[in-house]
Amino acid sequence: MSPSKDLKKQLRKEALARRDALDEFWRVEIALEMAETAKEKIDFEPGRIVSGFWPMRSEVDVRPLMFALREKGARLCLPAILDKTTIVFRELVRGAPMVEMGFGTVGPHEEAEVLDPTLMLVPLAAFDARGHRIGYGAGYYDRAIARLAEKGIMPRLIGIAFDCQEVERVPEENHDVIIPEILTESGLRRFDIA
Repeated sequence: MSPSKDLKKQLRKEALARRDALDEFWRVEIALEMAETAKEKIDFEPGRIVSGFWPMRSEVDVRPLMFALREKGARLCLPAILDKTTIVFRELVRGAPMVEMGFGTVGPHEEAEVLDPTLMLVPLAAFDARGHRIGYGAGYYDRAIARLAEKGIMPRLIGIAFDCQEVERVPEENHDVIIPEILTESGLRRFDIA
């Protein structure tokens, strides 16, 4: 393993330990506050396709946030794991069947329509003040974003995390996707990534 990968692994472990230590009731309140922030700060045209994610472990519960965006006219989708390297985004429709996706998450059944999101809520293990992120190490989102770019779709990316997941500096690798906006309990932060 490269020194960069080793450092990412260590930073991920430390950030997730800090996140895991947060009070679960506080996390619920913060998820509701973040949904209010999203209503005020995340503007888009009605009908825009927005991908969220089903929270796992101590992640920010983005379901209230997704509901707030749906109220503003978003068409929602969730990631569906197809294999060890690929996710697609299936439409999330009220009352449609949900299935286990692995990693403690669920998603829409395989009969749900596959959509290409133009706004993505991206889960983070850690991030820095430059918008560099550390995911969970499987690279699903990096590859999904690259596939969208190949289709000519450059989605608006908004990372979702708690402030305690911020680290001083994320080591950079060529395949990494920089996240220009990150929503935490402190608000929506925008980074200049030019």
